[in-house]
Amino acid sequence: MDSAAADTRTTLPPLHRLPTTPAQPPHPTTLPDGTPAWLITRYHDVRQVLGDPRVTRADLHDVGTAGATADVAANPASLFNQDGPAHRRLRGTVQRAFTPRAIAGWQPWVAAAVQQSVDRLVAAGPPADLVPAFARPVPFAVTTRLMGLDGDGPDHLDEERLHRWTVALLAQGDEQGDGPTGAEGADGADHGDTLAEFGAFMGELVARRRREPGDDLVSRLVRAADQDGGVPEESLVFLAAGLTASGNESVAGALANALVYVLGERPEHWPRLADPDVAERTAERLLHYIPLGDDEATIRRTTAPIEVGGVTVPAGAVVAVSLGSANRDPAVYPDGLDADLGLPLPAPTLAFSAGPHYCIGAWRVRLEMRESLHRLATALPGLRLTVPVAELAWQLGGTTRSPARLPVDW
Repeated sequence: MDSAAADTRTTLPPLHRLPTTPAQPPHPTTLPDGTPAWLITRYHDVRQVLGDPRVTRADLHDVGTAGATADVAANPASLFNQDGPAHRRLRGTVQRAFTPRAIAGWQPWVAAAVQQSVDRLVAAGPPADLVPAFARPVPFAVTTRLMGLDGDGPDHLDEERLHRWTVALLAQGDEQGDGPTGAEGADGADHGDTLAEFGAFMGELVARRRREPGDDLVSRLVRAADQDGGVPEESLVFLAAGLTASGNESVAGALANALVYVLGERPEHWPRLADPDVAERTAERLLHYIPLGDDEATIRRTTAPIEVGGVTVPAGAVVAVSLGSANRDPAVYPDGLDADLGLPLPAPTLAFSAGPHYCIGAWRVRLEMRESLHRLATALPGLRLTVPVAELAWQLGGTTRSPARLPVDW
């Protein structure tokens, strides 16, 4: 099932081959919507800016893009669009739910979910399309189990509904229509109705978890929020919705794009992934070098003058922070993407951002990527793409871009 219509009119490069702005000192630039900004590209400059309390994300959800922004990124209730006390309060609630002990307890059944998808793929036999046969079933199984949506009754969530809600939440700009590059079913009134339906479901889910808590993540979030106090219900509901929809889509996209690169350009490395240590280091490198989408920069604003890399950025300036450029800074990562995928990165990745807005789902993406690569390569060491990477069609219209189909044989 495609999360958006496939682009069949143009040939797009895979995300790992997108050009990035070279790492260089901070300098003025202009964003797609005409907003003047300062572009930050070097690794250490980016880390500094993302961790500086004088740099804020608040009130910037409609700045930087030439068209409309996906609801998951534009909604003021989003954790991403908050800073200061409100952000710290909501972030603290999330961290109370994502304890190291909880994450350790989730790992065995995540591995089991991956193995079940591998077993189904092998049993069905070749040829196969890895998008519907593997890249989507894995995160869907994890998402529904993690959020407590895999049982019977009013909490049950099937793949069709999650797909429809995810398309609406992630639909972006002019590509919200149902044309050849758009997110089907996400345009006009249907888009608003679908978002309202999703919000109502998640609001009712949060209320039920408050009355009848369980061991799932939504129950943990509700319990932590009620204990901490001061978390608006709208923010709590939107957080649960975002973790359900965008978390699922992000993992599916990351996994499919990783398979494009390894099977398409590094097939000699594929059998090595049967070694769990190699799989873990490879997963980290792939997440580091392959972005989830085409957007180059994340937007911030300075609340006071700051000195970055020997350059003074004035107060009130919009700052465009390029994670992709920082992750390819030759001063920090001299070997680049085409180095040995089994080697550890020489410095921590910025793929999940840094500072107060570090991605709360990073543990999940890493875990599912590692287990998927390892278990799939172990079961199918001869797995191979049956079409050139240049001929792949792409799912567009959302905050991520990934292959519409990934035909393979073994």
